[in-house]
Amino acid sequence: MQRDQLLIVEMIDSCRRIVALVDEIEGPEGDRLHMDALLWNFTVLGEASSQVSDALKQEARGIEWQHPIRLRNRIVHGYWSIDDQVLLSAARTDVPDLLERLVDLEREVRS
Repeated sequence: MQRDQLLIVEMIDSCRRIVALVDEIEGPEGDRLHMDALLWNFTVLGEASSQVSDALKQEARGIEWQHPIRLRNRIVHGYWSIDDQVLLSAARTDVPDLLERLVDLEREVRS
């Protein structure tokens, strides 16, 4: 369970960075440096999500574990075809909810 806790903390950190980054992006696509940072943090988020134990995934069924994994795979294996609007939309709408769920889960795991 310690490994899961470390992975969850990593996911929380990535989510927080994504939320902070998206607030810095101006315009519909933002600047390339911020978009690259978003790509990196979505990649870290997806990779950590893929390594969480099946037992914890079963316990925390309210978390859509596959979404960050699929986005990570899309970024890593087809980065030239990533739609910036999809990233920005996920960062603004999906990540804050995921962050809240992960923080709650981390408290449960720590207890």
